[in-house]
Amino acid sequence: MHHHNPEFHFCPVCGGPVHSTCIKWGEPERLVCSACDFVLYLDPKVVSCTVLETEGNIVLLKRAIKPQSGKWVLPGGYVDRGEPVPQAAVREAQEECGLEIRIKRLLGVYSYPGKIPVVIVYMAEAVGGEMISGDETREAKMFSEATIPWQNLAFQSTADALRDYFSHIRTHKNNKGEKARHENDT
Repeated sequence: MHHHNPEFHFCPVCGGPVHSTCIKWGEPERLVCSACDFVLYLDPKVVSCTVLETEGNIVLLKRAIKPQSGKWVLPGGYVDRGEPVPQAAVREAQEECGLEIRIKRLLGVYSYPGKIPVVIVYMAEAVGGEMISGDETREAKMFSEATIPWQNLAFQSTADALRDYFSHIRTHKNNKGEKARHENDT
C-alpha cells in the first residue's frame, strides 16, 4: 500500500480537502481533491551526484546537515526544476567541495522502495578548483578503495554507487589487460 505524506490535507488548486483513492487499477492510491477533482501526484525528488576522481582517489564529504549529519556522502544534491541533471552534478561539486569537474559517464540510477529520492550518479574527474568544505560539509577528504569508511556512509545509494564504481574500474582494467595480451599473442 502506498502511504501519502500526512502534511497534504488540502488541494493546491482550490483549497478543498484531499483524500486518497485509487484512480487506476494497478497504480498506487493518489491524493484527489473532493471539491475540484484535481489529482495531486507526489513525484520523486531527483538527486544528482558524482563519484569524483582526483589524484587516483575518490572525494567523499562528511555531512554537516541532517539527515545523517557526520556521515560520508558523494558530492551531490537535489536537481532544481528545469536544471539539466549533469549540470546539477557539476554545480553541487563546486558548491560542496570547491572542485570544478568534468563528467565522464553515467554510473547508475538508484532508487529504493518507500524512499522519495531517485539518485543519478555520474563518474567525474576534477579539472580545477581547490578542495574545500562547503557550507553543508564538515570535511572534504580523498579516499582510496581500501580506506573508504564503509560503515560510516550516510546513504545506501552512496554505498551502492561506490561498489558499482569499483566494480566498473576493475572490469575496465581487466578488459584492457585482456586486450593487451590478445594483441601480444597476434
